Amino acid sequence: MQYSYYPGCSLEATGVEYNLSTRAVAGALGVELVELPGWTCCGSSSAHAVNKDLALGLAAHNIALAQEQGRDLVVPCSACYTCLSKADHQMRHDPGERARGEMLAGFSYTGEIQIYSFLEVVRVQVGMERVAQTVRRPLTGLKLACYYGCLLVRPPEVRPFDRAEDPTSLDELAAALGAEPVSWCYKTTCCGAGLSLTRPEVVEQLVARLLSAAREAGADALVSACPLCQNNLEMRRPAQEDIPVFYFTELMGLAFGLGEAPGWLKKHLVDPFPLLQRFSLVG
Repeated sequence: MQYSYYPGCSLEATGVEYNLSTRAVAGALGVELVELPGWTCCGSSSAHAVNKDLALGLAAHNIALAQEQGRDLVVPCSACYTCLSKADHQMRHDPGERARGEMLAGFSYTGEIQIYSFLEVVRVQVGMERVAQTVRRPLTGLKLACYYGCLLVRPPEVRPFDRAEDPTSLDELAAALGAEPVSWCYKTTCCGAGLSLTRPEVVEQLVARLLSAAREAGADALVSACPLCQNNLEMRRPAQEDIPVFYFTELMGLAFGLGEAPGWLKKHLVDPFPLLQRFSLVG
């Protein structure tokens, strides 16, 4: 099972642990991720707000690169996935947008490749049975609030792999890893990542509400699939709040018994080791 791989800017910087863990667990599941040669920024999360040509052109450029490679494209970052899959949807279904994208990126769009989030690959292409079979250290007793954020499964006509209002793929994954997903109402509530630099006071209120709701639901930690959400949930929280947030791929690595997994967790702004030691998941 081989895919082209678009890490995106965040996974080369503030979300490097998401990049490392994605590559590692993909290998453990027999999924080969081949980094897309010459990839560039997709324009998230500012281009779409200031320049429609820039937003489509940046995404179309990377789609053109993937088309040249002849492999479906995997994108772990929810924001990048949104930009690329939206542009692909526009060019696939709107002849005018296709022509504009082709002009901006200097290529001929064929529609032959598909764009997937890594979570979608895990759920649909790999399957939860295979995930469960790969577990060596179950996350038994760990209660997780699965946080999808506002981009990963929306809009449904562009990203139909899960339900837009009450998605379940992360919950299914948590259960396959041996953890207990909690029921809560904030799965897809926005964390305010787009306002993180311009209106931090708004973001702090949104994040405080999310973390409080996760606590009220009985969660020991949150699990995310987006580096922008991850940064917000760690950086913009109330000073006294210490509930950890994990990338889903990090929890997969722990459950699979991958030796490099603890190294990813050292990059977090909120120390997850006391919680993991309590559940005997790290030494």
